[in-house]
Amino acid sequence: MTNRLFGCLFFSLIVCLGVLLLPSTPAQAAIDSYVARYLHVTEPIDLEVSDRETRSFSPEEISQGKQSFSQSCQTCHVGGSTISFPEVSLSLEKLKGAMPSRDNINGLVAYMRKPMTYDGSEETYWCREVPQSWLTQAQVENLAAFILTAAKKAPGWGTETF
Repeated sequence: MTNRLFGCLFFSLIVCLGVLLLPSTPAQAAIDSYVARYLHVTEPIDLEVSDRETRSFSPEEISQGKQSFSQSCQTCHVGGSTISFPEVSLSLEKLKGAMPSRDNINGLVAYMRKPMTYDGSEETYWCREVPQSWLTQAQVENLAAFILTAAKKAPGWGTETF
């Protein structure tokens, strides 16, 4: 009987240690497989917020941005292309070339809040406005972080070869 009790206690201890030492399933699920596998974001990364400032974004924040992109942007921007206006994709080169530049978090957020033509001369209706009532500031920053990360790291993002 003592051996059986000892065996049950030992088994319980092993199970408890396993639960405590293994990463939690919700934490693993919070990181999108595309973000981890193709964007290689498994640790926080620094992205330019403006010309003079960077901010760290976690893999979970980039994953949340991807989820927002999938739900709200992917219909018109498959693989970073722009279906309605193919000449202006979400490639890093095109984001840098816009006026004002959209190759940092603040530039992309400003564009999403008030879409302007590529040369910045007037409002555009090709891309829908993202008001605060639709996505919070944190959500739209995560969305911008996903777009910039994909533009920097995803093979073919915003090109015809995606």
